[in-house]
Amino acid sequence: MARNDERRRALADAGIAVLAAEGARGLTHRAVDRVAGVPPGTTTNYFRTRAALLKGLVERIGERLAPSEEFVAARAGREPSRELFAEYLRNIVHRLLTHREVTVALIELRLEGMRRPEVASIITEWRRDAFAGDVAFNEQAGLPGTAREIALFHYAIDGLILDQLTGPLLEEEPLERVVDALVAGLLPR
Repeated sequence: MARNDERRRALADAGIAVLAAEGARGLTHRAVDRVAGVPPGTTTNYFRTRAALLKGLVERIGERLAPSEEFVAARAGREPSRELFAEYLRNIVHRLLTHREVTVALIELRLEGMRRPEVASIITEWRRDAFAGDVAFNEQAGLPGTAREIALFHYAIDGLILDQLTGPLLEEEPLERVVDALVAGLLPR
């Protein structure tokens, strides 16, 4: 069968929708077929096993949550600074909250990884690769912060996103100010 990348992405997007709405237990090839509106068995043609489906969803989540080329290009020539670092973080928070379904699916996969080693290996490998990419980007851009500070920001942003998705503690506090406070508190001077 000829590879159809557009169909593969559409099936992965349907899988993300299933995962976000029903959790990992509701994620089946048939459920993805149903949500994608394709004939039964279509998802299996693209993702033969559950592991292949999960890996495909993780890859698609990474694609959908990546910063836009325009956003990165607009900042490429700027002088590295704490403010530029904060802009990148505010953009990450914005993407995670704008693509709520994708973010919820990612959280579902992380939780499922606690219960199932086969899911843990997929999501852990992806997270480690993404973290290494974040550290490399930060170093190449000359931005402040070491791998340790980047990890601290991951911990903080993960908590902030969970808070925003489940009912913020401080509803009136603008997220930009929260991110700026994190930068002020976590980045060394």
